[in-house]
Amino acid sequence: MQSTGSKTFDTSKAAVKAIEGTPNKPNPALNHSTNAILVGIFLTLLGGAFWGANATVSKILMSTYHVSPLQIACVRQIAAGMLFVITAAVCTPKQLSGAVKTGRTWISMAITGIVCVLLTQVSYLWTIDWTNSGTATVLQSLNLLFVLVYVCFRSRRVPTMRETIGVVLAFAGTALMATGGNLSSLSLPVMGLLWGLADAASTAALAIMPVKLIAKWGNLTVNGITFIIAGFIMLPFVRPWETMPALDLRAMLLFTFTVIAGTFGAYWLFLEGIMRVGSVRGTLLGASEPVTAAITAVMFTGAVFSWADFVGFGLIFVMMILLCKRSA
Repeated sequence: MQSTGSKTFDTSKAAVKAIEGTPNKPNPALNHSTNAILVGIFLTLLGGAFWGANATVSKILMSTYHVSPLQIACVRQIAAGMLFVITAAVCTPKQLSGAVKTGRTWISMAITGIVCVLLTQVSYLWTIDWTNSGTATVLQSLNLLFVLVYVCFRSRRVPTMRETIGVVLAFAGTALMATGGNLSSLSLPVMGLLWGLADAASTAALAIMPVKLIAKWGNLTVNGITFIIAGFIMLPFVRPWETMPALDLRAMLLFTFTVIAGTFGAYWLFLEGIMRVGSVRGTLLGASEPVTAAITAVMFTGAVFSWADFVGFGLIFVMMILLCKRSA
């Protein structure tokens, strides 16, 4: 899964586990009765739905209030990063303190913040700006292809038949979305497609690069520090205190949603859910994100999808199932 133009490290890492064939084992520390699993399914779906709605909220801020993707990314990264750090200070204070006091960690955090947070956030928002929240979120799902390449290269193996079919379906689905079913022309803006592919690649990096940092310092600490680093890197270039357009109460509420519910809350819900249902089921249930993004895009931004878009969405969803369900 991962935000996340708004996604975070643990949720994207689930995709790697699913493709690698890691057994679908939920956290043994929790009760995994039928009720507990149902609660996990609900939390995972709700977290994905918040991410999907977050994409549409970002589109409204950009199209209605003329807030730029860079302004949204900068403010959201700093604000959400602070929430993660505060939560880490309460839940995992030793890990947060250790990370802050270790000088070498800051270099790794900075690199991760630039590649896995800044690039993912900015490319995702630019994709939304050029297309719509539903299309951007589906294109982000192509990160599984990049993860597959990494897993095959690291394991020194060729893709299985199931994985090969998934790759073919992904390319077919992307081609349908880009051309609208007419292969002689593009219906999707070239910049939208390029930003979408950049988002997929950076989301794959988000699933791979910070593994050692997370193992040592925990998700909350790594998310908090890298989000804040990414936001402060953008700060002198974006200068939101000077460039931000006038916002009314509705816009401020939308901004509040994108930080608290769409980023921090979605992560928390998805993580709690995935601990109960496991990484494979969690990755598949995360399909609620593009579905919600598409529905809310139609309802609130007037987005229109053609038959080719829906078929393309469907092919990419099947790709997700094929790549993630190999070990289920």
